Amino acid sequence: MTGDPADTNPELYRVVFENERVRVLEYRDGPGDRTEPHHHPDTVMLTMSAFRRRISAGGREVRVDLPAGAVRWVAAQEHAGENIGETPTHSFFVELKEPAPGGAVAGTALGPGGP
Repeated sequence: MTGDPADTNPELYRVVFENERVRVLEYRDGPGDRTEPHHHPDTVMLTMSAFRRRISAGGREVRVDLPAGAVRWVAAQEHAGENIGETPTHSFFVELKEPAPGGAVAGTALGPGGP
């Protein structure tokens, strides 16, 4: 498994809140910035700015274009990302610490899902 994003890219991710049930990360980057491969548990992502990113893992890539104010479910996954847009990214990730119902584990998800 790849690392914790707050450890792999501390210049981009910072922990803004944590308790026994959730951890909230703030993420900020600029055009051209990239993240090292890292892992997210099941997460709710809130976009504070519009952004365009490329998310990649295991030879697969997805492009993600989201407006400011979007809220998306991000299933547990490992990936790396790159800001391929012309504007900075600002978002929050609310990571769930509780196990998924039925013991589900990270599968083939890549990038955020629908609302």
